[in-house]
Amino acid sequence: MSVCSSLPPLLESFFGHRLTKQRNASRSTIASYRDALRMLILFAAERAGCKPCTLAVENLDRDIVLAFLDDLEEKRKNAIQTRNARLTAIRSFFHHVAANDPASLGVAQRVLAIPVKKSHTGVTRHLVRGEIDALIAAPDRRTPRGRRDRTLLLFLARTGARVSEAVGVDACDLQLNRTRPQVLLRGKGRKDRVVPISDDLVKALKALMNERGFEGQEVRPIFVGTHKTRLTRFGATHIVRRAVATAAVDKPELSRKSVSPHVFRHSLAMMLLQSGVDLLTIQAWLGHAQVATTHRYAAADVEMMRCGLSKAGVSGSQTARFRPKDAVLQLLESI
Repeated sequence: MSVCSSLPPLLESFFGHRLTKQRNASRSTIASYRDALRMLILFAAERAGCKPCTLAVENLDRDIVLAFLDDLEEKRKNAIQTRNARLTAIRSFFHHVAANDPASLGVAQRVLAIPVKKSHTGVTRHLVRGEIDALIAAPDRRTPRGRRDRTLLLFLARTGARVSEAVGVDACDLQLNRTRPQVLLRGKGRKDRVVPISDDLVKALKALMNERGFEGQEVRPIFVGTHKTRLTRFGATHIVRRAVATAAVDKPELSRKSVSPHVFRHSLAMMLLQSGVDLLTIQAWLGHAQVATTHRYAAADVEMMRCGLSKAGVSGSQTARFRPKDAVLQLLESI
């Protein structure tokens, strides 16, 4: 076994040079890749019956990686999308291994040949306007926590921000004292974008900032937790769940739906689409890299499809189906 096959120097150069300097990866990407490789190394060490520091690249071969991915689904109950995200991190590391450790090229190539697993694409879930309003109204505005919770829910509903973008907003990212208020959202892959802010959100943000004693454009988080530190995505998820529990008293249908911070994003996209906003504008608003991602909202809007069917004047009658005379074509038609 060559010295180059040792894991520590390859891991150090991967995180210290490839991700940070060559790819300029964001902190969230680095954290995600770190977690994936940490889990793989702990899994491999347990299988090998040794300490993680003694593992070599050869201990992370194709069979171990496949067993790890299966373990994620079977024991940890991770979704296929999570499995594929872990595999993406592992692949990135083995691209680095292949380029920097010739002795491990064979191992790296076999790992890189592992395909992503196809997943079922479900219907995009969203809430109607009345349900969104009920969730926003759920927190108790008489308490500081309730006012913070309401402002966060309002922010998610009006901006369509991802939960990581919402909790990452600082005071300096907001432009509230202008005729066209807006906020800078720091998106995935270091893709920043500016989106408009509605009047009710401006009012709520100003009240929250005044309550916390903000002075000017500061690099201070808008949304904080119990210990006055930046609110985490798990904290934001808990706020949404708490709002659902309260709002479900008057709207019991909410208790039967899977409501997460991301559902606010889907709901705004559907409202924009149904209001006649074009897909390219919605794509820019949500920060999608490809318009194909945005198009799923159009595919999910059954009422717009129904209107299209009516406008097209499609009747219920069917024309006679084409019947090929050629024997080969008939065979293909019968399959």
